[in-house]
Amino acid sequence: MTTQIQTTQTQPQPQQVNRMQSSDQLQTLMAAGQISTGSLSFNGLMSKEDEEMSRSALSTFKAKEEEIEKKKLEVRERVQAQLGRIEEETRRLASIREELEALTDPMKKEVSVVRKKIDSVNKELKPLGQTCQKKEREYKEALDAFNEKNKEKVQLITRLMELVSESEKMRMKKLEELSKSVETIQ
Repeated sequence: MTTQIQTTQTQPQPQQVNRMQSSDQLQTLMAAGQISTGSLSFNGLMSKEDEEMSRSALSTFKAKEEEIEKKKLEVRERVQAQLGRIEEETRRLASIREELEALTDPMKKEVSVVRKKIDSVNKELKPLGQTCQKKEREYKEALDAFNEKNKEKVQLITRLMELVSESEKMRMKKLEELSKSVETIQ
């Protein structure tokens, strides 16, 4: 955005300026009391002394006016230079703002993509978690059933061992009795 200050003033012609300045200076000098109205003759002519004073005042006034014009030009140049710097800074700031906006946009897109992936994975995880819990329950139930049956098997084996041992004892005892009976028969 370029800001330009244009001054459009109609400037009076040099002759008009001199007449206006002379008239204004004369009124200023009269108001200040440097030229008395009594020193002007009836036909509007000034004495030599008054003319000298008026020329001196006029040259002083012109010098002051030139100095004011010079300062005015200097201020105008400084304002223009300042406006140039402001325009440059405005361009730089706009460029920096564009870069910042470009930096935040990809981040937002990436974050959005990652969040969508997280949501998708969460949707997949929920049934998997439920399946896992179901399988864990089934595993625990199967393990409990296995352990129960194993315990029952151990008890049966122990009972079998007891029965076998008892059977052997009984057979041995019977064999001994038979053996004694056989011996007694002979």
